[in-house]
Amino acid sequence: MGVMNTAISALVRRHDPDRFLTALFAPPDRRDALLTLYAFNHELARAREVASEPYMALIRLQWWREIVEGTRRRHEVATPLSDAIAQGLLLPSDLLPILDARELEADPCIETLTDWRTYLSTGAGGLSVAAARLLGAPDPEQFRPFGAAYGAIGVLRSTPMLAARGRCLLPADVLAEHGLVPEAISGGADPTPAVRQLASEVAGFLAAARRVAVPKSAIAAALPAVLARRDLRRPTVPPGPRGFGDKCAIVLAGLTGML
Repeated sequence: MGVMNTAISALVRRHDPDRFLTALFAPPDRRDALLTLYAFNHELARAREVASEPYMALIRLQWWREIVEGTRRRHEVATPLSDAIAQGLLLPSDLLPILDARELEADPCIETLTDWRTYLSTGAGGLSVAAARLLGAPDPEQFRPFGAAYGAIGVLRSTPMLAARGRCLLPADVLAEHGLVPEAISGGADPTPAVRQLASEVAGFLAAARRVAVPKSAIAAALPAVLARRDLRRPTVPPGPRGFGDKCAIVLAGLTGML
């Protein structure tokens, strides 16, 4: 793939600025494919966001499943994604589980904490695995907790925004421990007690990530965990534009390899 696909770069920069910043630390000859992976992830997230009914999200996700499995279609993201797969830069075996995780978002709720961990490890965690493999990491599977931590804290901080759309991605059994149900969160109940409990799960993912030796060439796949660690200080604060401190932390880690 070329050094930079302008359309893909603009899409990721607009819709996923965190991962766009981390992708800048990928080797130039892999950056375009990495941004394509992140654009693909955005399209999967968008499937549920724009769907008026859950089954419509599943139809959109099936469209992307067919692309990953080999169907070619002219599309801003699907075309370069197919190219990256054809070149062996991205593997369907890495991408299909990410799709599986996104399908869970169409369910009425995530029932258990175990299901929630699996959803994050397979989805956001799987994205880091695919990124690490693309960047030549010797053991891409070890990168799963980096992405899972970032995905988990993102879910926690986005709880109020999701609730405003009638959605809840917190596990029902943890909510029940605090006398809550997913429908109550969507109806405006305070999720803070459950969010604070689930923040310990983010810490667990980060603890696992700290045990991984990250080669400099694959640092971009691990950098989202830098933001997860900083966001863990404010798990109930909705996400917003990144400040100078967050950006500096990414740049410093990207340049030094010190996570």
